[in-house]
Amino acid sequence: MPATIPVADVELLADLLVPVEPVGVVLFAHGSGSSRHSPRNVAVAHTLNDRALATVLVDLLTPEEERVDERTAELRFDIGLLAGRLAGIVDWLATDPTLGGLPVGLFGASTGAAGALVAAAARPERVRAVVSRGGRPDLAGEALARVRAPSLLLVGGRDEQVIGLNESAMTSLDGVAELRVVPGATHLFEEPGTLEQVADEAGTWFTTHLRR
Repeated sequence: MPATIPVADVELLADLLVPVEPVGVVLFAHGSGSSRHSPRNVAVAHTLNDRALATVLVDLLTPEEERVDERTAELRFDIGLLAGRLAGIVDWLATDPTLGGLPVGLFGASTGAAGALVAAAARPERVRAVVSRGGRPDLAGEALARVRAPSLLLVGGRDEQVIGLNESAMTSLDGVAELRVVPGATHLFEEPGTLEQVADEAGTWFTTHLRR
């Protein structure tokens, strides 16, 4: 279901998928240069829907900002901007008649994972779980120590540089956190079966930690 979400002084385009009797809602934060139409995130979202989790796939930049970012790549690494908009969407979800009573999870990929963790630190009473796929949690900086939501970091076994960055971030996460390496996967999890493993692990993490 298409939606327009007002956040601060902009309106963000989103796709909402709401199963019958959802037990939670997961907000997606895509990575640099991607969008709500990311085939990998859409595939993960469908798996979560099968587990009775509502999903929100959203463009964190406006169309005008996207055009600027395509030329300069300056906004995709603006973690403060991305996190602020994610926190604003979390606030908007609280007012939605269907989704407002549901616990919230955040699923972040690449730079979106840093934004998700900063937003989780800013909304500890609302965000109940975080999953990072091939993420850059190191870019969340000092906010990592304030994250209270149980956080799962999933990294490809062949994505060696990002494994190191995730290991470093793990030392700063003060709450419940796990780093799991998906054997044989590269950064985008394009190898057969690897994205399915990500979706399955994310589904289990969210259904375990998103409780009313």
